[in-house]
Amino acid sequence: MTLTINDTSMTSDYTAHTAQETPSRNGWEVSWLPGQTLDRNTAITAMILADLAAEQDLHQGHRLWPCIQSWAAELGLTGPEALAAASRPPDGIHHDHDDEHVGGQLDREAAD
Repeated sequence: MTLTINDTSMTSDYTAHTAQETPSRNGWEVSWLPGQTLDRNTAITAMILADLAAEQDLHQGHRLWPCIQSWAAELGLTGPEALAAASRPPDGIHHDHDDEHVGGQLDREAAD
């Protein structure tokens, strides 16, 4: 899981979600939170949650759950709400269920 953070964009190698600086709105927009303007730090938090949402086994007993709850709260969401929203593909990206992609990334077992 790698986030690439530049001056005007944020991308991940684990999810198709992105964050873009929106100078006209004086902030950042994250693809899984359309219409919301965030500051840079909150956009980074949202991208971390998008990366985590690509994981298959996140639940309330997971060791990262307290962090997920805390990060989601920064966005005004609960952990389950944030993971549900971030696990949906960005607008314009559709995956078939038979696809070999998991969480926006090539399934390594299927590629072998």
